[in-house]
Amino acid sequence: MDLNQITVPSLDVEKAIDFYKTLGLKLIVKALPHYARFECSKGNSTFSIHLVAQLPKGNGISIYFEDDNLDDLVAKLQKKGVAFISLPQDKPWLWREAHLRDLDGNLIILYKAGENRKNPPWRIN
Repeated sequence: MDLNQITVPSLDVEKAIDFYKTLGLKLIVKALPHYARFECSKGNSTFSIHLVAQLPKGNGISIYFEDDNLDDLVAKLQKKGVAFISLPQDKPWLWREAHLRDLDGNLIILYKAGENRKNPPWRIN
């Protein structure tokens, strides 16, 4: 199997489009007001947003986007006015992560893991 796409809920798809374009995703479907879909800059997976009347309760959704130049990406996004919950930090699980929220409160983790993403030292073979 291969991951095709992740879809997240939004109260305002049009505003969400601008946010995700700022992060660097390429808009490929714009079916306002109900749906939008993006290509990631690397790989084959896509990311989409769909209109909902109410957001899910609880912790919501966490979305991970990997970038080989994490610190540079975060600096560029800060210059564009993107606010971060936490700036890039090295984590005990051998990833470097920065955290922010999209306009609907979904947690976005921008990270760099490299080989450790799928092959950490503790991987089960």
